[in-house]
Amino acid sequence: MWQFLKWVLLSHLLVLTLSPQAMADKLSDTELADKLSAAKLLDAKRSYFTGDFEKTDKIIRHMVKQGNAAAQNILGVMYFNGQGVEQDLKEAARLYLLSATQGNAVAQNNLGLLYEDGQGVIQDYQKAAKWYQLAAEQGHAFAQNNLGLLYSRGKGVEQDYQEAGKLYRLAAGQGNANAQYNLGLQYSRGQGVKQDYSQAAKWYRLSAEQGNVFAQNNLGLLNSNGQGVMQNFQEAVRWYRLAAEQGYSFAQNNLSIMYWRGRGVTLDYDEAAKWFKLASEQGNADAQYNLGVLYRLGQGVTQNHQEAARLYRLAATHGKVIAQNNLGLLYEDGQGVIQDYQEAAKWYQLAAEQGYAFAQNNLGLLYRRGTGVEQDYQEAEKLYRLAAEQHNAHAEYNLGLLYRHGQGVKQDFSEAAKWYRLSAEQGYALAQNNLGLLHANGQGVVQNYQEAAKWHQLAADKGNSLAQYNLGLMFFDGKGVAQNHEEAAKLYRLAAEQGLPSAQYALGWMYANGKGVEQNHILAHMRFSLAANKGNNNAKKWRISISKKMTPEQITQAQNLAIECEERSYKYCD
Repeated sequence: MWQFLKWVLLSHLLVLTLSPQAMADKLSDTELADKLSAAKLLDAKRSYFTGDFEKTDKIIRHMVKQGNAAAQNILGVMYFNGQGVEQDLKEAARLYLLSATQGNAVAQNNLGLLYEDGQGVIQDYQKAAKWYQLAAEQGHAFAQNNLGLLYSRGKGVEQDYQEAGKLYRLAAGQGNANAQYNLGLQYSRGQGVKQDYSQAAKWYRLSAEQGNVFAQNNLGLLNSNGQGVMQNFQEAVRWYRLAAEQGYSFAQNNLSIMYWRGRGVTLDYDEAAKWFKLASEQGNADAQYNLGVLYRLGQGVTQNHQEAARLYRLAATHGKVIAQNNLGLLYEDGQGVIQDYQEAAKWYQLAAEQGYAFAQNNLGLLYRRGTGVEQDYQEAEKLYRLAAEQHNAHAEYNLGLLYRHGQGVKQDFSEAAKWYRLSAEQGYALAQNNLGLLHANGQGVVQNYQEAAKWHQLAADKGNSLAQYNLGLMFFDGKGVAQNHEEAAKLYRLAAEQGLPSAQYALGWMYANGKGVEQNHILAHMRFSLAANKGNNNAKKWRISISKKMTPEQITQAQNLAIECEERSYKYCD
């Protein structure tokens, strides 16, 4: 029975091949072999993608010996990944080369990848570019993108952003998500094209919708900053979350920041800490630093300066300048670590060398004081100037101090006024107060009490105790403002509540003489004592003088009030 069926089948084929219609479709021996080879190859691919590598190997081994380019590439992939065979990168490279020289675009791209990464072959960017080029000319999107990357980086080819953009566009037009992202990046940076955030957003979106985490994160950034799109924090959060849930640490860090600041989501320190931890565990320096800040502040986690120091150190060793600076601050203040000015100087130095203005200023302070380093006013001036040139208000103020006192530079009040003004205009209260003093004394500027009062007022409004005291003096004397003893007393009290000895003394004098306040010897004695305890000699003299007008009981009462006032940190003392 089987023989009959077989004969019938063969006869049927024979009849078909002899029919007039069949003549037109007759296959040559080569074409028939190709069709059979294609069927085997399809079977091999099915086995490969279902994870049956043993079956794949059996099917394609013979085809590889016959020189089948597609089979050579598949077996090369198996050797590269160690799938069904022991991983062997050199064998993968050999097989890719066999396939690539036959014009197989996939193998050409794969061989380019090996040369770019130095896997199984000696790293050679020029050879990588050669093989990418051959595949790219066949329209292979991955090779077009990879060759674009080499042009963008100037590896194996002369750097050429325009050529990179051309290649990215070819691949992006085929829907390649990586190329779409890279093209978006070019528009975002203005590399090879005119900077255009709306175009960047367009290409990022196409890539992001295919799940590309880099594009999702960058699209989130554009939405957060309102670049190329309407600012939309909720949309930013959506894209950050999609990338974060795929484990992309930069997106996890960015999502944390949104929770930290309450942008696009309800402010939630716990949720911020959660995502910072996930990113930090992947070694993300930004997240390590940010998580350190949470531990320092006790937001979303239990306050722990030691953990903050540990995280700052992790980020600092990765070159994160703000972490280096903040680790220096912890060493300078002895928070979470043993106080060590030399260690503070070390970390400030590392950040300062990277041009970080705050670290340059902080290191300058150590040189000015001679803590952790040998005192050196000239080095302090050099560091302050570097930071001041970056418009750092603290450094501008400190540079002004050096000019005012002639430390490391020739004393020059006009230069002091210049730097104080630059700092003061940025709202730095110490500079505003000192600029007020220069105007009051006519040092480096034309004497102008009204201008002095203006700057003292600005600093006093920020709670600066020296400015409150100095403005109080101006109200007492009626210089630059209408004389007003009550306003003077009010300002002295504000400064005294911050423990300023000169303000304690001035307020004591007001009570002793009934100026701006009702005369009260007990409160006068209390204020004189508070100032005297901090070394104010005038207060010591006045305390002796006022004591002669008081009974022993009143003196005891005043002394007790002074003790209570100190215990309350100088608040609510009258």
